[in-house]
Amino acid sequence: MHTALPDTVRAKLLRLAAVVVIGACILAASAATAATLPQSGNPVPFGMESEPVSGGVAVKWRAVEVDIDAEQQVLAACRTGATCPAAAKGLLDIIAEGAGHLGLARVGLINRAVDLAIAPASDEAQWGVADHWSPPFETLRTHRGDCEDYAIVKYLALLEAGLSRDDVKIVIVRNVLPNEDHAVVAARVDGKWLILDSRRLALVRDTEMAGSVPRFVLDEDGARRLVGSTSSQTGPGARPSGTHRFVRPT
Repeated sequence: MHTALPDTVRAKLLRLAAVVVIGACILAASAATAATLPQSGNPVPFGMESEPVSGGVAVKWRAVEVDIDAEQQVLAACRTGATCPAAAKGLLDIIAEGAGHLGLARVGLINRAVDLAIAPASDEAQWGVADHWSPPFETLRTHRGDCEDYAIVKYLALLEAGLSRDDVKIVIVRNVLPNEDHAVVAARVDGKWLILDSRRLALVRDTEMAGSVPRFVLDEDGARRLVGSTSSQTGPGARPSGTHRFVRPT
């Protein structure tokens, strides 16, 4: 024998059941959405924010970007069997070092290949000027360059090797000792930013870059200033000076 529930109790139970069902649907939808979204991690290295910048660095990087776009077209033609300049062949050889590898191995092998392909030389010694940013082919024709030349070649090589444009950046840092600007590449592998520095063979995490103040990030979106939560002149939020002369790698 079943006891009939009062209408008010029955209505409350129905409303409660509806709330439970709707809540379960929302949770399921949220979980499905999270599973399909890419896990990008920090959008830029060092866990910092960035803001647009104009002037010296931006102008120099814009000029290099134009050259990189043209050189990518040459590389594409080389892959079809067209006549291939020696510098383009050199870059394709560097890219091939990472072929068949993924993740850390691919980045590490390409980093090593670039370091071995270029001998350190200051801009004064090579070009007779204080600061000259070479596009990749120019550096691979002379096989000489300073830190930003290494970084620019690595940037293009990693992109051509298949890394996402979101996962490769050139970063300009200010070294504390010695007090000088320096260019490195940041590559994101498995959600972690690794620093490719022409001064050391080993790859290190961005969080382990002791003695360096991140200042600018360069990529396909142009040049941006890195900013943090501190206004300390020796911390991540330190404001950059007006000169950006790179130093010879050691």
